[in-house]
Amino acid sequence: MHIRVQPEQFDAGAELNAFAQGRSDVGAVVSFTGVVRDTDGDLREMLIEHYPGMTQSAITKIAQEAVDRWVLADCLVIHRYGSLKPGEPIMMVAAAAAHRAASFEAADFLMDYLKSRAPFWKKELTSKGADWVAAKGEDEDALNRWR
Repeated sequence: MHIRVQPEQFDAGAELNAFAQGRSDVGAVVSFTGVVRDTDGDLREMLIEHYPGMTQSAITKIAQEAVDRWVLADCLVIHRYGSLKPGEPIMMVAAAAAHRAASFEAADFLMDYLKSRAPFWKKELTSKGADWVAAKGEDEDALNRWR
């Protein structure tokens, strides 16, 4: 497992290549990269806060659950914090398994968890001011399907 919580940008292609390099023990590697979205055309930046020890521990725990549940050969989770601009990568997950179904499901599970339960707090700064990003009902519904 590779878990990184960092302020620096990352290159999703390079990360995926490094993650998959030399893997002959798997039949599938699935990845997802999330980017900062500017839905109204007015987002100046997104500020993401977290408690380092708590965040790393929580993500490691859920990544281990994914590894155990889908018998993954490996998984990767990268999540950024700090000041992010629209279009920048915010997070990435990758799951490697013997078969594609396990890789897809594990990556989807990790995404649902990161969206709904990972201890990050997001604030959007626009020309109108700053607002904390509230949890969405559909994100909770997506997470509930894994119980």
